[in-house]
This record gives sequence, structure tokens and C-alpha cells, in this order.
Amino acid sequence: MDPVYHALSLYKKRCFEECVSTCTELLDKNPFDQAVWILKMKALTEQLYVDDLEAEEEGIAEAFMDNETIAESARPGTSLKNPGTSQGGSTQGYRPWTQTGRPVSGVVRPGTQTARPGTMEQALRTPRTSKTARPSTSQSARTIRLGTASMLSEPGGPFIQLSRINLGNYASKPALAKPLFLYILYHENNIRHALQLAVLATQACEFKDWWWKVQLGKCYYSLGLMRESEQQFRSALRQHQCVETFLRLGRVYIRLDQPLSALDVCRTGLEYFPKEVTLLTEIARIFEGLNNMMMSVKYYREIVTEDSTNVEAIACIGMHHFYTDQPEMALRFYRRLLQMGLYNAELFNNLGLCCFYAQQYDMTLSCFQHALSLAKDDDVADIWYNIGLIAIGVGDTRLAGQCLRLAISSDSAHAPAYNNLGVLELRKGRLNEARAFFQAAASLAPYLFEPYFNHSALSHKMGDLQASYIVIQKALEAYPNHIPSQELLRALEKHFTVI
Repeated sequence: MDPVYHALSLYKKRCFEECVSTCTELLDKNPFDQAVWILKMKALTEQLYVDDLEAEEEGIAEAFMDNETIAESARPGTSLKNPGTSQGGSTQGYRPWTQTGRPVSGVVRPGTQTARPGTMEQALRTPRTSKTARPSTSQSARTIRLGTASMLSEPGGPFIQLSRINLGNYASKPALAKPLFLYILYHENNIRHALQLAVLATQACEFKDWWWKVQLGKCYYSLGLMRESEQQFRSALRQHQCVETFLRLGRVYIRLDQPLSALDVCRTGLEYFPKEVTLLTEIARIFEGLNNMMMSVKYYREIVTEDSTNVEAIACIGMHHFYTDQPEMALRFYRRLLQMGLYNAELFNNLGLCCFYAQQYDMTLSCFQHALSLAKDDDVADIWYNIGLIAIGVGDTRLAGQCLRLAISSDSAHAPAYNNLGVLELRKGRLNEARAFFQAAASLAPYLFEPYFNHSALSHKMGDLQASYIVIQKALEAYPNHIPSQELLRALEKHFTVI
């Protein structure tokens, strides 16, 4: 078999390592074979290629050094930084929120659990990923670590010395320039050289190739130059309409905290590509970020109509039904995920909760047993916490206390477990222990209102009115619409007024 054909066959079979080794042998014999050189570049690129549309995550630097702020106090429903101002959204009373003020999502996506903490201290203290307690850095920093790790495993050093290559010679040759650009961007992760090549190639094609404009926009976006990125994407859309370009332009507006503009871009894309699932998903995510759950679920239902196996849409709809007191409906969607072959601890945990609230008690414990058998280190604490909730629901406070302590032993920063342990200690009459648990929960999760309210009510019961008054104000800062907190505050103010 011809060696070049064999290498190409390996590339099509996605056997990239064998393809690279075969191309290396061919280049050792003939270093000027451009076809083999391009094939090796493409194979190396595919080894490290990541879908940066789904892998991007805003780091601390982007969150706190953003100079693109439009308004300090945005109008209700127009900002992702302050989604609590949305009209008609969900409340913390029945759906838990993250530290950023957004309701918990049905699936873990970049930006759902990690977007914009309130303070720099909170950002540094809070684990940003599921694998490490280290706060996440920017997208470019993460891909740099991927690139350097891959280069260490390559014998003989890097394939191309970027510092010695003359990019101008390749810019006028599209067959060489495009694979070289992707290699520099994804394998080497050298955005500066990639941007330089894209600029030269755009000039060489007299600004008529929309593909190069999209790549320019990607480079500007990675460098944080949002307005330049917006200009390139819009110029590309005037020449050629592409789903990826609409999505990337929408992400630019999201970074600029202009979700309404992002929605307009996605809706314009739907005019060219009706019922496109990726555009519908982006719209549903934006509405979810704006705390407009009804519109988000509406678009997720459209996604399920077009793609009945879309895991994200099914999970989000199921979670919405669960938190709107429809566990039977949620159970149908989670069972659908199980029938599709999804088999993990999170799904069995949700199935167990749905079975319990739907009064199917015979299935509840078996679901949680499956969840514990499949659980990883990051999931064990949440599963024991939910088992503790079920034990509280059936009145077995001893089992509940054991489960909550197991949750804390698995994750020492699990604030809801500390709060519930405080409630159990309060029922037993151990007031000092209960106060300690409430204070620990509040220090670990200042965005939760329950520990503050419980601590304030306990202090009021013990006669410490000043501490109760101070703590209840923090509870109302976390959740201003909590009626019991408002009533307790009025009672304390009335007491102080009478005195």
C-alpha cells in the first residue's frame, strides 16, 4: 500500500498517533512533501482540538477586569450579571440558586455554576470546577496547559518552529494557510502568531473570504477585544451566513453583558436556519441565565421536538417540573434519560428524589443505592445530603443526622448539610451546637438565606435580639422576598421601637 494513502486512511479512521508517526517517517525521507506536511499538521491539530464554543469559561481576570461595562445598574431582565432582577423568574423559595444569583441548571455547563461571583475573595475561595478546588483561569490559560502537555510527549521537540517561519509566504496559499492557522491556534495555542497569519491571509484574499474573518474574530475574542471581534463576525455574516458565526457573535454579546442583543442575533440565525438546535439551545440558555424559566422551558421543548435525544433539554425540562411541584412529570423525563443509556450517579439521585416526592417509596432507596455505587468523590456528599432529606421527610431524625454527617465528611464545605444539622440539633434542644452549625453554613455559603434566617430565629428565641437583628438583615440581602424573614425583622423593629 502506498504510504501516503495509508497515512490518509489512518487520519480518516481517527488514528491520529499512527498517522503522525507515518507522516514523520515520510518527511524524514522527503522533507519538502507538502501533502504529507499538511496531513501531519491536521493530525496533530485533531489530537488537541476542543470545541471552544462549548468549552469556554470566564475566568477571574475576565470577571473582575472587565472594562466593557455598559451600565452599573442594568434594567430588570437585561443583564446576566444581576439575573435576580428578572421579571417573573423563579425564586429561591422553591428552586436553589448558585452563588451568582442564577438558579441551578439541569446540566452542568461552563458558566452555569461559575459565572461572576460577588467579590474577588469569594471567587478565590469557591471551587470553580468539579475536579479541583483551584479557581478556574481564563480559556486561553487552560488551553496553554493542554498544548504544553502535548508537546512534552512529542519526541524531537515541536513540529514547526513558529519563531522561524515566514507567515507571509503561506498567507497567499489557502491550501497551506488554513491548516497552518488551525495548527497554530489549537495545537500550539499561540494566538499572537495565529492572529498575524489571519491578518496576512485576509489581506491576501482582498477581504473576500468570510472564513478568515471568523478566525480573526476568534482570535480577538480570545484576546478580550470584544468590539473588534464583533466587527469581524458581522462582516463575515454579510458575506456568508453560518451557524457557528451566529453563535460566536452571540457569545460576544454575552461577554459584553448584552443578552438581549445576543437573543436578537440567535433569532436572526433562526431565520436563515429554521429549527436549528444549537441556536435554540443558545436562546434557552440565555433565558435561563436571565431567570426567565418559562421562556427557557419553551425553547427546550422546541429542541426536544426537533431532537428527541437532546440530553440537556430533557434534563432541564425535568428539573423545571421537579421544582414546580410536579415530580411525576419530572420522573418521566429522567426515566427517558435512563432509557437513552445515560447511567450515572446524578441521574439516579434525581430519580430517587422524584420517586420520593411522587410517593413511590419502594423505588426511592434502590435509586439511591445505585447512585452511591456509581458516585465519584465529587457526588458522594450531595447524595448523602439528599438521603438525609428523605430521612427527615419520613421522620427518622437519627438516620438523617448520620447521613448529613457523612455528607460533611465527604465534603467539609457542604453548607446545606451544616444548616440541616443545625435544625436537627435545635429540635433536640442543643442550642449552642445549632448556632455553631448555622454560623458555619453562613460562612461557607453567604449566598444562602436559610442559615441566616435559622440563626436569627434561634438568637431571637435565646433573647439575643441585637444578634438576631443583624443576622436577619443578611438573610434579606440574600433573599429579599423571604416573607418569614420580613416578619421577623418587623417584629424586631417593633420591639426596639417599644423599648
